[in-house]
Amino acid sequence: MKTWLGSVLAAGLLLLFAGCSGGTGESIAASPPGDASGDRRVVATTVAVTEMMDALGVDLIGIPKSYKKLPERYNGVTQIGNPMSPNMEVVKSLAPTDVLSVTTLQYDLAPVFKNAGIHADFLDLTSVEKMNEAIRALGTRYGKEKQAEAIIAEFNHTMAEVREQTEGKKQPSVLILLGVPGSYLVATERSYIGDLVRLAGGKNIVQGETVEYLASNTEYLQQANPDVILRAAHGLPEEVVEMFDKEFKKNDIWKHFEAVKHNRVYDLPEELFGTTGNLAAPKALQALLKMLYP
Repeated sequence: MKTWLGSVLAAGLLLLFAGCSGGTGESIAASPPGDASGDRRVVATTVAVTEMMDALGVDLIGIPKSYKKLPERYNGVTQIGNPMSPNMEVVKSLAPTDVLSVTTLQYDLAPVFKNAGIHADFLDLTSVEKMNEAIRALGTRYGKEKQAEAIIAEFNHTMAEVREQTEGKKQPSVLILLGVPGSYLVATERSYIGDLVRLAGGKNIVQGETVEYLASNTEYLQQANPDVILRAAHGLPEEVVEMFDKEFKKNDIWKHFEAVKHNRVYDLPEELFGTTGNLAAPKALQALLKMLYP
């Protein structure tokens, strides 16, 4: 495989992004609704979940530590650490009734929570449809049905606009690269960003896969010759964009891509395009329209 992605690092990244998609445990949608009248002590372990709980109007006793600005509602709330490695001692000390994470971290975190004697629910945010199901289930659990339906209605309104704007237009083929400091992977339709591209009318050049991400093979990707290349950053956006720029200049194979020849390579802003579903989905879809149908 002639690619700048080292095989050892590729294997590690695949375990991080693809392997963690499975696992055991219940999703929030499968969990019975609790007492919505109060006495719920809720910890949200990711930024996306924290933002959803804010939109629903649910108070939290624990939030993730993040460089991103979290809702003001949770100013002063205890931070429980990084979403991928929350501090179990801090979480346990809060005596939560509910701990909310996401299925893309379930493979790694489910046994950690279990060993700590903490029950955690994992929300499936790998697509807009599944995210809406999770939001509806959260609304039911916490007595916030009206707020949940309002959030979903906004998504549905945006989707109606997208369908109207793309109807009858030629479907562009799209390559999605997910970069982390030092390397990158190819995102399939199974990934959240892949789902956004599908909803925006794009056709992912990688079809029929069961995992969210694959190791990159630039020769194979060139043969697919996508109309558009989307570059998403995870972790340190500025560093990842710089890495992508160096790769596209240094590796001669990229200049043969039609997307590169026609300047149809776009860097996706991380605040709109997270690795899991989030409330920025409507804005992300509108941003994608301008890239796929300039």
